[in-house]
Amino acid sequence: MEKIDLSRITLRPFKLEDADDFLLFAGDDQVTRYLRWKTLTSKEEALEHIKDVCINHPWRRSICIDDRSIGFVSIFPFSGDDRCRANFGFGVAVKYWGHGIATKAVKMAVPQFFVDFPHVVRLEAFVDVDNKASQKVVEKAGFQKEGMLRKYAYHKGRLTDFVVYSFLSSDLPIVEA
Repeated sequence: MEKIDLSRITLRPFKLEDADDFLLFAGDDQVTRYLRWKTLTSKEEALEHIKDVCINHPWRRSICIDDRSIGFVSIFPFSGDDRCRANFGFGVAVKYWGHGIATKAVKMAVPQFFVDFPHVVRLEAFVDVDNKASQKVVEKAGFQKEGMLRKYAYHKGRLTDFVVYSFLSSDLPIVEA
């Protein structure tokens, strides 16, 4: 496996020009297996998703290598009485699994989000109990495992257990391992 220089990883807002790269991971069932959205099947769907979801999202960033989109980090702040919390998620193209890219991107995203949304004090990540790789990523990035939510939600037609993790603004700075 070729080692990837993690200093080449950047986060930036999505742009319509990312459609072809976006489709490479958003069109892969292995990547979308644990995501709430369906696998995309065309460049048109990728463009629509970028335009309607990614660009309009309060805090969704493209994970890039040399400015080419290879994944995403999504943090959605709640409102009202829940405005202290935000939901956290991410995904990376299969060819980049196992290189530390997701962990690096999460470690980059978390402190920036807390700067951009200073009223949020808690990030929450709900990870499918079967998604061991994502559990490892959030743990390496400093999220604390809080427990398992049994039969918590339907995901793609299956009633699923989720492991819940949190990261508090007071947990900063993230210590590099």
